[in-house]
This record gives sequence, structure tokens and C-alpha cells, in this order.
Amino acid sequence: MECCETQLIDGDGNFNVSGLDHFVKTVRLGECGLSYVVVAIMGPSISGKSSLLNKLFQTNFREMDAFKGRTQTTKGIWIANSPGIEPCTIVMDLDGGDRRERGEDDTVFERQTTLFALAVSDIILINMCCHDIFKEQAADKPLLKTIFQVMMRLFSPRKMTLLFVIHDKTNSPSEHLELLLREDIQRIWDSVAKPEAHKSTALNELFHVEVITFPNYEEREEQFNEQVSLLRNQFMHSIAPGGLAGDRGGVLPASEFSFSSQHMWKVIKENRELDLPSHKVMIATIRCEEIANEKLSLFACDEAWSELSETVQSGSVVGFRQNVDSILDAYLAEYDEETTYFDEGVRSTRRQHLHANLLKLAHPSFRAVLKHLCSKILENFTIDLDQSLIAGRGFASSARDCALHYLLQFDQDFSGLKVKHANWDASCSREKLRLNIEAHATSIRSTKLSELIVYYKKQLTEELAQPIESLFNNADQSTWASIRKLYNISIEKAISEFTSTLLGFELDSTESDNLKMDLKHHARDVVENKSREETGKILTRLKDRFLDVFVRDNDSLPRVWTGKEDIKKITKDSRIAALKVLSIFAGIRLDEKVDRIESILNSALIDTPTAKEKQNTTLRDPLSSNIWEEIPPENTLISPSQCKSLWKKFIKETDFIVYDKMLIEGALRRKKAMQLLSWKVMALSAIISLACMILSRNRLAIHAVFIAVFMVSNTLRIHRHNITRQFEHVMVAGFLSIISRSRLTPWFSLGAHQRGGHRSMRYVSCRPATFASNGPRLRRGVLATARDPPHQASPKPSTCDYEFLKAHSRTTTQPPQT
Repeated sequence: MECCETQLIDGDGNFNVSGLDHFVKTVRLGECGLSYVVVAIMGPSISGKSSLLNKLFQTNFREMDAFKGRTQTTKGIWIANSPGIEPCTIVMDLDGGDRRERGEDDTVFERQTTLFALAVSDIILINMCCHDIFKEQAADKPLLKTIFQVMMRLFSPRKMTLLFVIHDKTNSPSEHLELLLREDIQRIWDSVAKPEAHKSTALNELFHVEVITFPNYEEREEQFNEQVSLLRNQFMHSIAPGGLAGDRGGVLPASEFSFSSQHMWKVIKENRELDLPSHKVMIATIRCEEIANEKLSLFACDEAWSELSETVQSGSVVGFRQNVDSILDAYLAEYDEETTYFDEGVRSTRRQHLHANLLKLAHPSFRAVLKHLCSKILENFTIDLDQSLIAGRGFASSARDCALHYLLQFDQDFSGLKVKHANWDASCSREKLRLNIEAHATSIRSTKLSELIVYYKKQLTEELAQPIESLFNNADQSTWASIRKLYNISIEKAISEFTSTLLGFELDSTESDNLKMDLKHHARDVVENKSREETGKILTRLKDRFLDVFVRDNDSLPRVWTGKEDIKKITKDSRIAALKVLSIFAGIRLDEKVDRIESILNSALIDTPTAKEKQNTTLRDPLSSNIWEEIPPENTLISPSQCKSLWKKFIKETDFIVYDKMLIEGALRRKKAMQLLSWKVMALSAIISLACMILSRNRLAIHAVFIAVFMVSNTLRIHRHNITRQFEHVMVAGFLSIISRSRLTPWFSLGAHQRGGHRSMRYVSCRPATFASNGPRLRRGVLATARDPPHQASPKPSTCDYEFLKAHSRTTTQPPQT
């Protein structure tokens, strides 16, 4: 439904009967029954009543155009419906009071229209400015008094709602404004002469009073619109129980609205008791208000006050109270002098309002003085507290004494700022200063505690990190026991010193325990982090420990390799030592619990399983898991599976050391055997020389000796790797063995080939094979047999394998017997 509006009563008091009938038919009011509500607005002219109604009820009342001058726009009473609000809401826009077009002597029409609105409406909006709360005339308080009296005398009283709309709200709390209004309304109601039937009737039995505040539309349009939206929502279903007009009484059917309105206006027009207040009181009210406003404006522009205000903003001012008292006394005295001949009651009331407004203008400067005073005291407190701490006093006692001293200083300084005309309270400023002092003390306390925590954490780090690294560099069975001992000693020392330092802070047991626990956690973190850091070097440590045991003897001296060492045993001992290092780095052990990590690693990586164990395929690999049973997951440094992988890599990178050493051992053994062989050959040569001397007389014997020497030398040349074994026990037996292995001269061999069917001998030599980058090159010779033609090529040489390296010092390849 669209908005329909019409003028109900014109500016001359004529009732528009035809216009009302047209309105009732257009909005179909007769069909509403009792489901309708009438809302009217009253208040000063040019106060924005029409604008408020248009925004609130979406009506189209004519509004004032500020560019054409501040003139009255609404004359008489206009009526319209509000589209979009249920139930049907009839809105009445009244002619504003105190408008200059009518003059000061003709306000009867204003009171008549207001009384008509009260008679026909369910909800009355009373539009007021926040600054006019204390103004008797501007706030329409005398009008309310007259309306209360006439309404009870002319009509049967019924329950209705008075909704006071306070616009241009300042920083004053809404609750305070509402309380003042309710007190004034109650006082007016109590002062009204009531008929005998209503002597004991309470205000809330006839009127439901509500107060709502709006900000300035031009300054805070968005907030103003939000408040309008909230108020509009309250008018939805306003006649429902609990609504704005939920407890109204004496409601006529909507079809009787037109007749009832005409009758009420006729009665109001014929009533002659609606007289204005006395002319004297009205003149006094207007003139006293004008003088008070003039003095207030002069005070705001006063040069002395402006200078004082500017000085106060830049810093605290000595003699602030005396200056303010002097200025206020001067303006109040001028007001008293100019209003001497006016009504005493009005004069006194307006003087109180002027006094309150003057103090309101002076209050920001007073707040600025308090602000500077609090800042200065807080600054002095900070300096005094720092000096007290430097002197070595405990923090808690220093902060407590300084705070008490400077709060007393504030009380003394504030007593010199009190203005005699005002009862200004500094309790809020004092409380804020106290909170700032406590906040600053708390901040300093937190800073000092943080510095202490940082200092002791740094001390713990220095006491733990380097020693732990040294212990891991020389890891053995007592490493973790030493780390635990070091950890406990460092913690005990730090906690003891820290506890003594905390006494000056007077902490409660819970906070103190939390700080100590923080230090303990830090110490444990240092141990854990350092352990994880050193674990990153585990492969290097394993190889270093292996080399330490492999190349040094039991006295930690460099091992002298004589060729008689058991390399297998040395290698196993070295690996066991490396495995112990691995077990130490497997997990963090700060709880002194016994674990089986070393034995598990030994059984899985060192010990050779028996044949029965090899056949048992159901045995689970102890290193297939990712956790150790005795160590929590968060304390695990190297998991079992990682240990296994790491050990394989370690073995692969240390095998070449063992290979090199085995090659060196074989070379040493051969060197010793050749030295022994040289001596034996020399002895054999001496024997042969002696035999030659004895047999020199026998030519046949000499020939036989030469043949024997040739055969022996040829045998030595062919079997140079086997000579040492032949002479290991008895020289004569070795000599006979070499003779028996010697072969006939080449012509005997050639004869054998010519005769056929005889097995021939060929010498086959291996090519050199290198087993390490720096190892010796070794060769060995073997003999092979074949029934091949005399001139067939020899087979391709083959490379010696690793099995030969392990046993080359003990075995040789024997040629087949011819």
C-alpha cells in the first residue's frame, strides 16, 4: 500500500471533514476493526519532526528547506498512513510549538492541537533536543502539566504511551537523561490537581513512558539511520502484548475514527480554560534564557579563558583553581546583575543551568590538568623505581613503597586543583593512575624476570653444551651416566641461584614453580638438542672409533704390524667398539632406566647365528622395528631400522681398511720367507762347493754335481712361491723335495714329446691384480697340465680373487705331479 496523506486541521483551526473521509476510504481504515494504531508527534517548530516521521514511517510530509530559510513547513495537523508497518499505523504531524509565525501572544492553537493529539492517539512522540532537557519551556513541560489537567477533566482517561525522542545526543549517558526526564514528568504529574476519582492514580496507570536517544543527523548520519531502523522495528506489531501500545485502553473501532475525531476537536475548540501561563513568568523565562546563553557565549570566547585553556593543554598550570574560580565568579555576577528584576524562581533556575553549562565548558581543561598531573607522577614513579632497583632493593618492596608514595602525592596535588563552584571528582583519574602504576610495575617485573630467565638459560647452555660434546667425543659405557650427573648438578646449581634471586619478587608458589620448571625444560632441551646434533655425526664417529681400536694396541699406542697379528680378531674387536658407540647414540637416557640396546645390536650385527638359527625362518629381525622397547619414541635418536642401515654403510666404508691390512700382512710374511730362503740357498751352495772339492778328482761326479745344480736352480726359478714351505722343517728334506720336483733338461722333454703319449708341463702366470688404491701388487704362478701340441698358445691369465687374499700367506697352488 502506498502512502496517502491529507491535511486534517488547517492553520486556522478548520477541520477537513471531506479530506478525512477520503483518507479513510483510500487506506481502507474501516476494514481494520480494532487492529490499528494512531501515532502523533509534538515538539518545538523547526526541530525536524516531519523529517523524523518521514524516515521512521516512510511518509511524505513536507520538510523544511534550509537553503530557503528556517521557516515553518507544517501548519495545523497533517495525517498519513505508514506503508509497510503492521498493523495499520496512522501518523499525525502537528504544528510546531513556539513558532515565530504566530508570535508570542497566540499559543492557544498549539495547545489545542496538542490536546487533540493526546485525545485521539495511542502513542505520542515528544521530540526534544538533548540540550533542552533542563529547559522548562523548550521541553514542553508546562504544556504537559496543562494537558494532564485538561485531559482528565474533558475525557475519560485511558492508557497511552509517551515516547520521548531526544535528538542531537551528546556524550551524556542515555540512562542519566532518561532518569532526569522521568523525574520531571513524575513531578509534573504529582503537582497536577486531579479529580476526586483519580486522587491516588499513579502516572504509570495512565501513561507508559519510554525514552530513546538519537545522535546528530548531520554529524553521524549512519548511526542516526541505525537508530531509526531500530525504532521502526518497535512499531511493528505495536499493539501486540508487550508492544509500544500493547496495554492501551478505550479503543474505538476504526470505522468510528472520523466521527470521533470531529467530535473531539469540537469539544477542544469550545473549551476556554486552556489559558497560557502568566505573561510575567513567560517573559522572565525567555529573557533569563537569553541572558544565560549570552554569558555562556562570552565565556567561551573570553581571552583569559582561551589563554588558560591553551596553556593547560601544553602542560600543568600552577594556580589553575584560582584562575577558573575568578573567571566563573565574574560571569555569574554579571548574570545576577542583569536578571535582578525578573521572577526569582525563573531567575534562580536559569542561573543553575548557566552554572552547569559554564562548568561543562571548563571541565575539559580540568581533565587536561589531571592528565598532565598523572603523567608527571607516573614518570617520577618510573625514575624512583629504577633507582631503587639499582640500589639493590627487592623489586616487590620497591614497587609497593613507590606506588603508595606517589598515590599520596596525587591526592595532595589534586586538593590544589578543586574549583569551588564544582564538585568534580578525581576518583576515576586516581584509579586510572593506580592502574597505570601497577601496569608499569608489572611490565618492569616481567622484563626483569625475563632477563633472569634468559641469563640462567644461557648459563645452563654454556654449562651443558660443550661438556656434552666432549663426552660424546669420548663415548663409552659411562657417557650417559656422566651426562645425567652433569645435568643434575647444573640444574641444582641454577635452581638454587634462581630461587635466591626470586625472593625479592615475592612470587607465589605456583608462578615460582612454573619458572623453575621452565629452566628444567630448557636444560633438558639443551641435552636433547645437543644429542641430536652430535647424532648427525654418528657415521664419522663409528669410523673414528673403529680406526682407534684397529690401528692402536691395548696401551693406546700405534700398533706395530709384524705379520703375526690376527686380523680377524682385531677387526671384530674394532667393530664391537664401534657398535658400542652406536648403542650410546641410539637414544636419550636421562631417566636411568636399564635398556638392552647394546645386546640387541650385538646379536643382530656382530654375533654369527648358528645353523639352527639360520634354519629357523620364523625368527623376527630385532632391528626391523622403528622404536626401541625401553626408550620412548620422543627420546629415540636412531631407530633400530636406521641402526641396521647405518651399520651396513659403516661396514662398506671400513672394509677397504681391512683389505689393505691383509695385503700388507701377506707381503710381510713373504718378505720373511725370502730372507730365510736366501740363507738356506747360501748354505746349500756351500755344501755343493764342498762336494765339488771332494769330487774334483772324479770327472763323472763333477758332471753329476753340475746337473744337480742346474736342476735345483731350475726348480727354484719355477717354484719360487713354494720354496719357503719346503724348508720350513729340515734343510736336507727340503733339498730332496726340490730335487724330486725338478724336471729333466729340455732335450729330455723334447725326447718325450717325440716319443708321444707323455704329459707335458707348461708354466702359466697370472697378470698382476690390484686390490686397493695403495696396496701392493701381487702375482702368483700356477702349473697346468694338458695334452696339447708343443706350439699351442697358453691360456689367458686370470685375476686373483678376494679368497686368495685372505689365505695367500698360508697356501700356494701346487703343480701336478708328472
